[in-house]
Amino acid sequence: MKRRTLPAAAAVAATAALLLTACGSGDDKASDNGKIAGSDQGTKTPTASASASGAPAADKPDGVDVSLPKDMNLVFDWDKPKDKNEAAAMEDAANYVRAIYQGIDKRTTKTAAVTTYSTGDGLRYAKAQISSRLDGDWTAIGTRRHYDATTRSASNGSSVEVDFCVDSSKFYSKEVKTGKVLKSAPSIADYDFFKIIMVKFPTGEALWQASKVYVEAKAAKCQ
Repeated sequence: MKRRTLPAAAAVAATAALLLTACGSGDDKASDNGKIAGSDQGTKTPTASASASGAPAADKPDGVDVSLPKDMNLVFDWDKPKDKNEAAAMEDAANYVRAIYQGIDKRTTKTAAVTTYSTGDGLRYAKAQISSRLDGDWTAIGTRRHYDATTRSASNGSSVEVDFCVDSSKFYSKEVKTGKVLKSAPSIADYDFFKIIMVKFPTGEALWQASKVYVEAKAAKCQ
């Protein structure tokens, strides 16, 4: 049976409140009155230092290694927004996703990338996702596509909502001990819709951190 690799374990205790449960409701708003959910969320200073690695410079935005193994392919098929802040927030939302899967690959929640690109509930979500794979002794393999991304800035200029679809139909869990790849027939369960609230790190030039994560599983609008 195929195992999902990001949203499948999102209902663990540490992140249950973060799940978007609006499936079929037709309500895709992050909050009422146009306010971005989590726009008042504070930031946390990254405490882990970037490790010296052999990753190419392109894999080290903000000096932090976000490289992944070749068989763990995360594709971000979206256009960069014209707004400078929204473009930076979108890129760091992608780095946040990379950081989670890097943690899964390295078998630890304590990576510089996770600490750098997340804070608050976003950090708890990242750690819970990584921990669930460690507990199951799984890693990931294949191609995970992220697409149909949109951005929306809060009026305070320090928060950006990044929404996107995910197609995991060619992305699988793999048992670390045996190397067995867990697959199943493609279905709507392969599609998810994400809302990530990115907040600007106050002392950084262009660093944004994921402060909240909302997931709509089995998202028909992403098929």
